[in-house]
Amino acid sequence: MSPRRSYDQYCSAARALDVVGDRWTLLIVRELLAGPRRYTDLHADLPGVSTDVLASRLRDMEREGLATRRRLPPPGAVSVYELTARGRALLPVLQALGAWGAGELGERRPTDAVRAHWFALPLLRELPGEGLVEVRLDEGVFHLYAGAGEGPVYGEGPAPAEPDARLVLDAGTCAAVGRGELSLAEAVRTGRAEVSGEGTLAKALTEG
Repeated sequence: MSPRRSYDQYCSAARALDVVGDRWTLLIVRELLAGPRRYTDLHADLPGVSTDVLASRLRDMEREGLATRRRLPPPGAVSVYELTARGRALLPVLQALGAWGAGELGERRPTDAVRAHWFALPLLRELPGEGLVEVRLDEGVFHLYAGAGEGPVYGEGPAPAEPDARLVLDAGTCAAVGRGELSLAEAVRTGRAEVSGEGTLAKALTEG
């Protein structure tokens, strides 16, 4: 096991970066905010990371108490990684970092990978209430747990139950919402996003 790296500075920001400052660590947290994930799924949704680096970062996250590994019972019988309470506490950190970096998105470059669920965190900031929301983009479908306490804050694929609201929009609109150029309610009002459903979230978005 590699020795723990440290800035050796008596500063809370430096101490935090001792734990999560390595490349890929926070992006692994982003993926695990969807709940337990297999190593192969993590690798598939982190294009550009080598298998050695991913394995090393996961070991570091286990050592630092950010993530745990467990084996699912049959018929799954596979090992998955999931966040601890300490790891889940990084959600507002990632949201703040995403808001700070939203202006860097600009136009998508030909070399840029994209996954639909990468827009989950900026959309979560914009949802006016609590509930289950299904989001459909050209790049794929995912769902959000607005106002979730413990457990996953989003997941890939359609909502596992009848959602409070369904949203249909494109990645450009998601990026504009993330950059603060328009609110989600404005996107609905101007026709850049479609919303349906009978829940309070759907009504809030259509009446906002």
